Amino acid sequence: MKSVAELTEKELYGKKILLRVDFNVPVLDGKVLEKYRIKKQKETIDFLIKKGAIVGMASHIAVIDSFKTIADQIKEILDTDFNFMGDCIGESVGVAVNNAKPGGVFLLENVRKYDSEEKNDSEFAKKLAEPFDIYINNAFSASHKNHASLVAVTNFLPSYAGFLLVEEIANLEKALKLPKENKTLIVGGNKIDTKLPVIKNFIDKARYILIGGAMTEEMLEKNSHIIFPKDYISENGAISDIGPETIKEFVDIINKSEIVIWNGPLGKVEEEKFSVGSKKISEAIINSSAFSIVGGGDTIAFLEKMSLDDKFNYISAGGGAMLEFLAGNKLPGILVLGYD
Repeated sequence: MKSVAELTEKELYGKKILLRVDFNVPVLDGKVLEKYRIKKQKETIDFLIKKGAIVGMASHIAVIDSFKTIADQIKEILDTDFNFMGDCIGESVGVAVNNAKPGGVFLLENVRKYDSEEKNDSEFAKKLAEPFDIYINNAFSASHKNHASLVAVTNFLPSYAGFLLVEEIANLEKALKLPKENKTLIVGGNKIDTKLPVIKNFIDKARYILIGGAMTEEMLEKNSHIIFPKDYISENGAISDIGPETIKEFVDIINKSEIVIWNGPLGKVEEEKFSVGSKKISEAIINSSAFSIVGGGDTIAFLEKMSLDDKFNYISAGGGAMLEFLAGNKLPGILVLGYD
């Protein structure tokens, strides 16, 4: 897999780069709720600007139709000025990119403006690639999708992995490959169907698998590695947090672990009274000597809210892609870059 780090200033200066980023963040009342995923794109963007490249950032976003309403917030988060384009393909994009000076940056419109994106349509990918010289995928968090801006586009441009994508793979490979003894996986949150394959893949890869959140209601095969909560905090008959006995047991396990992988809050953390378990587990991981990897949008949003997002060894922006990778599945967006 070729990395952007291999590209020299001579190879990049004045070249037009189609940079696949992931700005698919939650937005409420016009306000971006999670900044981490956007911030993680900065290293690759700054590298390309410094080398004199012309950068066209392409992304999808699901909760709003257009990036126009949050473009100024993205500029502020990245601390980078750019021109917003009203489209992601077509003559207007070509003209703007061709007339840009070295170091110029553009944000293209939401690629899901076109149905062809999710169909991995070759003609759409060709139009997306047309104004550019090089393609760089820095959107690991979207790379489990078989979409045109991630897969088909690589048929039309020399393609490389961005710094974030390389970093994600290296850290998640570490989570998979380190010996199972003293490795702990913590799984919470609500997206049960995406997390069961991870649990099954880790049964012979982790010493302990700690279950919390909505995952506690899922029937799993009995296994000595899987630890369910001993007690709960409930409201209206629904499990809302792990209880004090469970917190103590989980903390004891974390304290004797050498690596901890955590995906998904252990309670309804959007309500302060049900965030106790997740807070205690966060503190235990931070204060332990374990190498820590944390991922999942809800988990990251919770850690940002608690100002704990810089206390872990690695926070994956991956979300669904992190789960797919940890489940042992192949990600289309990185397979086409030569990773296997």
